[in-house]
Amino acid sequence: MQPGWQHKIARALSPMVAIGAAALVLFVTLSPAQAQSTILPQPMPEEISALREQPALGITAMPLAPGQQPLTPALLANYVKRQQALRAVDVTLSGPQPELTSDLLMGYISRGSLGGDNTALSAIASFTDPAPRPAPSVSADLLADYVQAGYQPTAKRVEIANGERECLAQAIYHEARGETATGQLAVANIIVNRARSSKFPGSLCGVIYQNADKGRYRCQFTFACDGRDDTPGERRAWNRSLDLAKQVYAEYALGEEIGILPGSALYYHTTAVHPSWANTFARVAVVDSHIFYAP
Repeated sequence: MQPGWQHKIARALSPMVAIGAAALVLFVTLSPAQAQSTILPQPMPEEISALREQPALGITAMPLAPGQQPLTPALLANYVKRQQALRAVDVTLSGPQPELTSDLLMGYISRGSLGGDNTALSAIASFTDPAPRPAPSVSADLLADYVQAGYQPTAKRVEIANGERECLAQAIYHEARGETATGQLAVANIIVNRARSSKFPGSLCGVIYQNADKGRYRCQFTFACDGRDDTPGERRAWNRSLDLAKQVYAEYALGEEIGILPGSALYYHTTAVHPSWANTFARVAVVDSHIFYAP
């Protein structure tokens, strides 16, 4: 059977198709890749750049200022080792230096051969020879003298203070409860002046109840030895006397002046009487119904 004209044409074109396919493969293989858009990196922040330049172990430690490095056994051993190494070098041509012992090291420190700028020696000196402690300010003899001079525990002192205020309030109430505040302060002022004077007892209660045990009307303040009950009967006046006594006692305890009368005033009487002793003293003030005198 004779081939048809289609078969002849196919046989003639086959080599050409093969050559074209090969050329296409070669073209695709050797041609450059399709160009892509270029993306540039963002600038690196300075903080990150500085961090990347640091050593792998972290930020380099800043050297300590002189005198700030703590003295540790390792530091002391290292210092001794370095000194031994330095002394082993013959720099004077006179032979090796003596062995560095504790005595030699202490003498070296005490001489201060390197001056005050050698912080290592200063640290060792302070470690081996600390500053002497100050002598105690309270000795056994001083404490014994303090106790003998009249030491009293806090509870006892509070009890005495409360008693002093009570005595003063009683005197203000019974001697001047009908007076003005100035008149009551003036009476309290006389009592404080007497307690501070060497001529009378040294406490407020002692002054107020002086000679109260000698019999009726033989004491310094009538209410203290008149035989009557001293329990306050007027609550408002008593509370007023308590408040005033608290104020005056605080000034008395602190050594302050009461300020109503001079410190020399030690006596008084009411304007209703004229005792014979009044002519022997100097009158210093008249407050409400009382006249006050000084020796």
